[in-house]
Amino acid sequence: MDFELPAGLRDRLSALDEFIETEIRPLQEQDDNERFFDHRREFSRTDFENGGTPRPEWEALLGEMSDRADRAGWLRYGLPEEVGGSGGSNLDMAVIREHLAAKGLGLHNDLQNESSVVGNFPFVHMFLAFGTPEQREEFVEGMITRTRRVAFGLTEPDHGSDATWLETTAVSDGGDWVLNGRKRFNSGLHSATHDVIFARTSGKAGDARGITAFIVPTDAEGFSVDFHWWTFNMPTDHAEVTLRDVRVPGSAVFGEVGAGLALAQHFVHENRIRQAASGVGVAQYCIDRSVAYARERVAFGSPLATRQAIQWPLVELHTEAELVRTLVRKTAWELDRTDHLLLSDKVSMCNYRANRLACDAADRAMQVHGGLGYTRHTPFEHLYRHHRRYRITEGSEEIQLRKVAGYLFGFAGPRQRRPHATGER
Repeated sequence: MDFELPAGLRDRLSALDEFIETEIRPLQEQDDNERFFDHRREFSRTDFENGGTPRPEWEALLGEMSDRADRAGWLRYGLPEEVGGSGGSNLDMAVIREHLAAKGLGLHNDLQNESSVVGNFPFVHMFLAFGTPEQREEFVEGMITRTRRVAFGLTEPDHGSDATWLETTAVSDGGDWVLNGRKRFNSGLHSATHDVIFARTSGKAGDARGITAFIVPTDAEGFSVDFHWWTFNMPTDHAEVTLRDVRVPGSAVFGEVGAGLALAQHFVHENRIRQAASGVGVAQYCIDRSVAYARERVAFGSPLATRQAIQWPLVELHTEAELVRTLVRKTAWELDRTDHLLLSDKVSMCNYRANRLACDAADRAMQVHGGLGYTRHTPFEHLYRHHRRYRITEGSEEIQLRKVAGYLFGFAGPRQRRPHATGER
C-alpha cells in the first residue's frame, strides 16, 4: 500500500492555490463582493421579492468566477479531454474537492450553489454516457458555459426516495410523447432552459423498469413552475412543477426508453463521492478553526484549549475526519478501476458518514466559539445549513444505510459478494 498522494496531484494543488490567490480572491474582495460571504451573505444572495431565488448579481459573480477558472484550465479539470477537460480521475476530484472545502467559505468554492473553480458536472457526464450525438452537441458545451441550463426532475410531491413509485406519466402519441404529472424540489428552475423529467412509460408502480427520462424545454406549453420552496438554506432554487399535456418529440428521450433510472443512478454516483470529499474538507475546516480559537480564547485565566471539555469532542471529530478521509480516497481510487455498481455500497458509506461529519463539526465549532459561533459573523451556521440538506437529498441517510445493508446481507448488488467484505481470502 502507498497512501502518498501522487506527486503530480500535489503539484496541481499548489498551482490551484496560486490561481485562487491571484485571480479569485481579488475578485471576491473588489466592489463589496464580500457582502456575499460575510454576515450579509444570505440577504445579499437572496431575492426575497422574487420567490427567494438567487439575485442576478450573485449569479453574475459566480459566472465571472467560472469564466476565469475556465480560461485558466481549471473548471473542466474533471471532464474528458473530448470536451476540453483534463480527464481528472475520481481520486483527483475527491482530493481537490476536499482541499477546496477545507479553505472555508469563499468564491473559490461555494457549495450552496454547487459552484467551484474546479467544476462538478454530473449532467455533462450523464450526457456523455447516455446522450445521442445530437443531444451531446446541443447541451454539453452549453452546460459548461451556461448557455444551456438543465434541471433534474425526479422527486415528486408524494414520492422522494421511493422513485420507482413516481406518478408522472409519459404516453406515446405518434412520434411524440405527452407528459403529465408534478415534480417537487426541482432544483435550478429559476434559470433552467431544460428539465430532465423522469416519467413512467410502462410497467406498474414500484417497477424499476418502465421509467424514462425526457429532456423537456422549460418554455414548453403546459410546463409550469408554480413556486419555489423556501428552505433552511437560502436563496432557493427548488421549484414545484406541474406538467399538463406537455408534448415533446421522440428526440427528447434521454437514454433508453424504460431505463431512465440508470441515468438517475449515474447522476447520484457522480455526486455522492464528491459530496463526501467536500464534507470531509468542511469538517476539517471547522475543526481547525475551533482549535485555533480555543488556543487563543482565555477563560477563567487559561486558554480554552487546556480543558478536556473542549479537547475531547474535537479529538473525536478529528479522528472521524481521518477515518472518513481514508475511506473516501480509497473508494475514489477504486472507482477509477472498477465498475461503479460494484462499489455502490462503499459510495453510500462515504456519503452518509461525511455528510453527518460535516454537520457535527459545524455544530461543535458553533459551541466552541460560544456566542460568536451562533452569529452570522462566523461561517459555521452557513456551513451547517448547507450540509444539513445532504443528509436528505440524493439519497437520505436511511437510503444510504439501506444500500449498504443490501450489499452486506446479499439482498442487493453483485451476486458474488467481494471476498474482503466477508473476511474470505
